[in-house]
Amino acid sequence: MEVVSSSHSCLAFHQTPSSARRFLGTGLGPRHTNLTRPKKSAVLCVGRASNPGDSGKLHVSRSFDVSDVDAALQGISKKVGQIEKVAIPGLPEGPDSSQISTGMWEWRPKLTVYYEKSGTKNSKAPAVLFLPGFGVGTFHFEKQLMDLGRDYKVWTMDFLGQGMSLPSEDPAPKATAGADDEESYWGFGQDSQPWADELVYSVDLWRDQVQHFIEEVIGEPVYIVGNSLGGFVALYLAASSPHLVKGVTLLNATPFWGFLPNPARSPRLSKIFPWAGTFPLPSVVRKLTETVWQKISDPRSIQKILRQVYADHSTNVDKVFSRIIETTEHPAAAASFASIMFAPMGQISFQEALSRCQRQDIPISLMYGKEDPWVRPYWGIRVKQQVPEAPYYEISPAGHCPHDEVPEVTIVAVYKL
Repeated sequence: MEVVSSSHSCLAFHQTPSSARRFLGTGLGPRHTNLTRPKKSAVLCVGRASNPGDSGKLHVSRSFDVSDVDAALQGISKKVGQIEKVAIPGLPEGPDSSQISTGMWEWRPKLTVYYEKSGTKNSKAPAVLFLPGFGVGTFHFEKQLMDLGRDYKVWTMDFLGQGMSLPSEDPAPKATAGADDEESYWGFGQDSQPWADELVYSVDLWRDQVQHFIEEVIGEPVYIVGNSLGGFVALYLAASSPHLVKGVTLLNATPFWGFLPNPARSPRLSKIFPWAGTFPLPSVVRKLTETVWQKISDPRSIQKILRQVYADHSTNVDKVFSRIIETTEHPAAAASFASIMFAPMGQISFQEALSRCQRQDIPISLMYGKEDPWVRPYWGIRVKQQVPEAPYYEISPAGHCPHDEVPEVTIVAVYKL
């Protein structure tokens, strides 16, 4: 397996069958080193690089453990002292970082998507799209945009119903105005607006959102990277629209999403459930949502969750915390949360999406934080077993959000036949 560094002086290694390593000095695209195997096996390791003006000196920020998952699956045991520790340069700062621009894209009437972009003006540079997990948004990939934008065209977006892609109008307003309307929740009325009649925040909606974003905004196939929920959507999109995806990297991807049956896949079974995330919310769901929302939107609850999912508590999560709080204060947030929780499953499962990607020859790369309390490495190993050709990196210390905890080691699947 050949792991190719990003530009400048990022560390990279070449893994031979005997696990020997050597450093490479190469880049991306046409300058790729010839592969040692005819199969798809080159992976772009988008790490942090030293300043070119520093005579090649590496400013090491910290070290981390990389587990040899391939060896483990083959029953080859390793002692603790044999686990490789790799030194990675720190983050670019000031003028060395790439500028981030923002935009609003109206996909459908009243459904506007917030996105951020960073990137070189070189039209030949690869395009990389990052998809966030549930409850966060574009801000979770700020480090990637500031760094990778120096060499690549980098994009990220907020899923509809989350972050800054929440609706600007009430999808189901109350019939009569009240004194407390300014503080009331949107979507709690009796009738939905025409633009929200069919609206439900499901993985099918997000898959379609990403598909059209790539077609209409980015305008070219992308390497797509998804964390948690974003990983599910990335894989789902690749399986559905392989012509738009050059490769997929899963960062602690959730292996399932949704609990109710999909009406397209199980029409009879889906009729048993009276509500599946559409607007307006039924009265019983409104009451339940108010109770649950007050608990989970409490700043103390959010702080507790962040401490659970971040293995390294020295990671500065102040901006992540403040942006999550900002989202929860939006009047549409509570009803959007209810719609997401009651939305049906996708038309195909995570495992089916994996199988389709294999059949359609879409490269997959895996990177999992070892200390993730939610999507444990067990799930990553299951993916590896189903797709044995996929490179697998297990990073420690890192939890559910390795791209934010260990941004120096963001892995993007970039394959070359």
